[in-house]
Amino acid sequence: MIEHITTAFVLLAYLAFASKRLLTYMHAFQQEEYDNGRFLAWIFRHKVFDTRMSLLLIIIGGASLIVPPLASNFATFAAFLLIAYFEKDPRKEAKKKLALTNRVKRTLTPAIIILALLAIPNIFLMPWSWIISVQLIPFILVLSNMLLSMTEKKIQNDFMQEAKNKIQDLNPKIIAITGSFGKTSVKHILGHILRTQGATLITPGSVNTPMGITRVIREDLNESHRYFVVEMGAYGPGSIARLCALTPPNMGIITAIGHAHYERFGTMENVAQAKYELAEDVLSRKGKVIVHERTLRYDHPRHIRDTNSHFFTVCGESFDPQIHKTKEEHYLTKDDLEILDVEQLVDELEVNINWKEKFYSLRAPLFGLHHGHNIALAFATAIELGIDPEFIKTALKSIPQIPHRLEVKPQADGTTIIDDAYNSNPTGFAMALDLLNTLTEKQNKNGRKILITPGMVELGGAHDKAHHTAGRHAGKICDITIVVNPDRIPTFIDGFYETGTGKTLVEVKSFADAADRLSDFKRVGDIVLLENDLPDIYERIPKL
Repeated sequence: MIEHITTAFVLLAYLAFASKRLLTYMHAFQQEEYDNGRFLAWIFRHKVFDTRMSLLLIIIGGASLIVPPLASNFATFAAFLLIAYFEKDPRKEAKKKLALTNRVKRTLTPAIIILALLAIPNIFLMPWSWIISVQLIPFILVLSNMLLSMTEKKIQNDFMQEAKNKIQDLNPKIIAITGSFGKTSVKHILGHILRTQGATLITPGSVNTPMGITRVIREDLNESHRYFVVEMGAYGPGSIARLCALTPPNMGIITAIGHAHYERFGTMENVAQAKYELAEDVLSRKGKVIVHERTLRYDHPRHIRDTNSHFFTVCGESFDPQIHKTKEEHYLTKDDLEILDVEQLVDELEVNINWKEKFYSLRAPLFGLHHGHNIALAFATAIELGIDPEFIKTALKSIPQIPHRLEVKPQADGTTIIDDAYNSNPTGFAMALDLLNTLTEKQNKNGRKILITPGMVELGGAHDKAHHTAGRHAGKICDITIVVNPDRIPTFIDGFYETGTGKTLVEVKSFADAADRLSDFKRVGDIVLLENDLPDIYERIPKL
């Protein structure tokens, strides 16, 4: 009788353990956007399987051969509770905490029920049998997600239809923005300009997925909004087309075609086609498309522009033989916006442009030369929306810095932080290093240039080459570089040592360790560049 009671308590302890472990896996599953394939790939790539509890169960199973069942049951019970108690709770201890959304709750409920049913036979078997139940946990989470797929699809479709109906009823002017990088910054700049003309809603932060945009529409869009600026992310062919069906854009902006999310597409031509789904949708409604000249260096975009040139405005730099091999590869016409030069001043950017043979000098309190191109795209869009150029110039002078995108933050201890935590592309990395160099020259030539970075993500086959190039660039500029999670980016370290002879490189496991090391040697006048901040699924791999 007592033995049966203790085995029942073991089952309860296992369920407590499984519930906690499900949260750990769900945290990664949520960051992988509930994609079963990507989640399983993450598990196998980082070997996120249980070893701690399994080892204890092996020891307890061996001991059960020589000790009474009551003792082994108690040991198994205690082990499950002990591991569950000390396992970190991703709802509280994470950079991006696990959000207990309704979808998460719907997925966890059947998962724990299935695990409970599968665990019942273990009551009558040796302690070793619990190892299977422990190792099954992430796979049962995937199974639960699969079982609920039709339900989730219906729920999402209902929400999206509600959002579509609201868009149709309120009929704001929709400006959609996509690109491998720069889209959030252009959204921020354009949104600020448009707010001087009328009520404007922009998708917050980096929200750019169907359900994220749906939620913004359902909860925030109202009849007062004249403009709705939507950031659109491409996570595969058809992504942008689906978002356009949700929020049919009157105007589209395409900022860049680059290696961000490259691993999801395979080739740069595929990236270009995916981004230009926005242009095709806007053109179907005879709307205007504003693009950066660099996006036209691929066949598909160039064909679309050439056959619809009347609806296109292209923004780009003046002809430069170092950038454009021939004049035929420089895709600006006299009706486009020409960026004459961009200069980083001490506390603002100066962007000189030529728009239809008229000169404009634009100033904005932003940092980073690439923001000059973002400003140009926003300026051209605002012009096409009928806003007076002088109003645009005035609005730009009061624009706030863009959070975590080359955001310059003077510190109380006399140092300066350049916060570029949301950057993850080779072009932006290079621009950030150049800004670090420029600000040091302009603000305090005696200050040291310090870089903290874990590198970039989702570069696919370009990962090693891009990091080697970034490392060489960092070696030329930075006095001190702190590399977070160095095993991810060995080519960055190799590149740094190739050009950074005599300079300091420190390897640490986490950003917390980087902060500790920085506090040891920073001094007044130093400028610290925080370049990219890895999500938990890249930096804080659970140790189970």
